[in-house]
Amino acid sequence: MAPAVFLLLVWMLVPLITTLFFSFKKYLPLRGDELGKGLDWVGFENYSRFLNSSSFWPSVQTTLLIVGSVLVITVVLGVLLALLLDQPMWGQGIVRILIISPFFVMPTVSALVWKNMFMDSNYGLFAHLWRFFGAEPVQWLSQSSIESIIMIVSWQWLPFATLILLTAIQSLDSEQLEASEMDGAPVLKRFWYIILPHLGRAITVVILIQTIFLLAVFAEIFVTTGGAFGSRTLTYLIFQRVLESQNVGLGSAGGVYAIILANIVALFLMRIVGKNLDQ
Repeated sequence: MAPAVFLLLVWMLVPLITTLFFSFKKYLPLRGDELGKGLDWVGFENYSRFLNSSSFWPSVQTTLLIVGSVLVITVVLGVLLALLLDQPMWGQGIVRILIISPFFVMPTVSALVWKNMFMDSNYGLFAHLWRFFGAEPVQWLSQSSIESIIMIVSWQWLPFATLILLTAIQSLDSEQLEASEMDGAPVLKRFWYIILPHLGRAITVVILIQTIFLLAVFAEIFVTTGGAFGSRTLTYLIFQRVLESQNVGLGSAGGVYAIILANIVALFLMRIVGKNLDQ
């Protein structure tokens, strides 16, 4: 395993060390600074500027709002879809493939599809539905930008949650459900006292894995709103500082903040997962 571990460490450590190096430097490549020249040591000035900027805390709040909303939607709908797909039906295999297929679509492609085919205020499907019911079409990407991004990202991650939860449901001992049914337990009580506790570990794993990736949501925002209308996350703010403002030092400090935030959330979730697995 040593070669694989070595490559993985190099793949992770080189960008991290580079980010830490530039975060303490003043590096403006499009303003006359060349790599190796003009890299003035500024200490924690970049960290202070990034933390005290008017965009930092709103971007953190937007990031946490998107992550929390997507987790709630995918877990709740994932449980319902998993229960539905576990029932015998005609064409069950085809239905499962269709439900899982959005997970294999690239984020950029899915965002473009939602932007042009569904959310376009003139020709989108939602606009036609609104006009059909006599209502004025909604400017989704400007009036409801956060809700639009949550909808797009939830559509992408729902198949993942459904697949994990469906696997967990299928591993449930059917004798327990049959015994509870013979004892006259209602459907809701069978779900609440038997199925849901059995799904506890699967739900925690889904939350942990999705959170790690959702904290870095970028493509959907870049393609749809471009960070406007209050939809700028911490990842997108770093992108703007590095590539649009060409302030590599300031953006690197933001990257360190993003790493710290991700580790705090990951440690918090790992404690929850650990307690659940111990039970």
